[in-house]
Amino acid sequence: MLYWATIFFVIALIAAVFGFGGIASASAGIAQILFVVFVVLFVATLIVRAVRS
Repeated sequence: MLYWATIFFVIALIAAVFGFGGIASASAGIAQILFVVFVVLFVATLIVRAVRS
C-alpha cells in the first residue's frame, strides 16, 4: 500500500506543476488519507508487538 501512496503523491506533484488544481487537490487528499491510514497501522503494529513481547 505504500506503493500506492507513493504513486498518488507523485501524481499530486505532477498535477501541481502543471497547474491542474482539481487533480492536484484530489490526489493530495488521497495521499493524506493514505498517510493517516499508514500511521495508524504502524502505531497499531508497534502496540501489538509490545504486548506480545
